[in-house]
This record gives sequence, structure tokens and C-alpha cells, in this order.
Amino acid sequence: MTYLTALSVWMIPGLIGLVILVATLRRVPTYETFVSGAKEGFGMAVSIIPYLVGMLVAIYVFRASGAMDALVSGIAPFLALVGMPAEVVPLAIMRPISGTGALGLMTDLTAVHGPDSYIGRLAATLQGSTDTTFYILTVYFGAVGIKKMGDALKVGLLADLVGIIAAVVIVGIVFGTV
Repeated sequence: MTYLTALSVWMIPGLIGLVILVATLRRVPTYETFVSGAKEGFGMAVSIIPYLVGMLVAIYVFRASGAMDALVSGIAPFLALVGMPAEVVPLAIMRPISGTGALGLMTDLTAVHGPDSYIGRLAATLQGSTDTTFYILTVYFGAVGIKKMGDALKVGLLADLVGIIAAVVIVGIVFGTV
């Protein structure tokens, strides 16, 4: 086992041990504090469930209704002009909505086209350069009770758009287009 591998194996247990040691030296009731935090985390997880269910239903309706396919077929000719294949468009649309859904689409793209293809590389780069904006807003903002999220939505979607554009440009430069 190399030094770096051994370090990575022991990093988290060492960090946990360090936290427990420092807490004990400072006379913090470690177990009681842990239980209190776990109780708060469980309460937050329960409060997130309605937001999560609502978002998952909306995603299912969007895909099952054919709205995604209609949107893709409508904008695909324009995107082909800028070097973005139509096959990747559903991934670019799904990524801000659902990380798991986007991961499934990326897996399908790499299985069909191969991980070393232009589409596979673009899909992987898109997955890493964008975020799950709607998921973050729905779950995290909903959990803490933030109701006005318009500005955060605009900034998040703008960041996703910049990530998509950057992915297309960089993958096109580094690996060549289609």
C-alpha cells in the first residue's frame, strides 16, 4: 500500500478521532451533542420529504408528458450549429432538475456512444460543470423556510448555462467536435 493510499484510508477515522479528542479536552458532552445533532438532522430530513416528493413528481410529469422530447426537437437544430449534439440536450435540461435523472441519462449516453466519443466526453463534462439548481432550491431552501428564491434561481440557472456553454466549448477545443 502506498503512502497516499494509507493516508486516504486513515484520513476520515483520524479526523473523527481528532474531533472527539478535542471535544473531550474541552469538556464538551460529546455523546449528548452528537445525539442532539442527529435528532435535529432527522427532523430536517422529515421536513424535506414533501418538497422532495413534489419535485420528483414534477420531473416525472415533465418527462412522461413528452414535453422534454418536444423541447429537444425544437431547439436541437439551433444547438447543432454551435456544436451541441441533440443526444446531449436532455442531459443539459435534466441536470438542473435532478442529479440522479441526469446521471441516468449520462450513463445511457456513454453506454450507447462510448465514454471516449465526443458525446460521451461532453456528457461527462456537462455532468461535472453544472449543478442541480432546482433540487438545491427545493430541498435546501424549503428545509430552512426560505420562500423568496427568485434571485437564487436566476443566478443558479445562469451558472448552469455558463457551465453548459463552457463544456461545449472546452470539449470541442480539447477533443474536437463531433
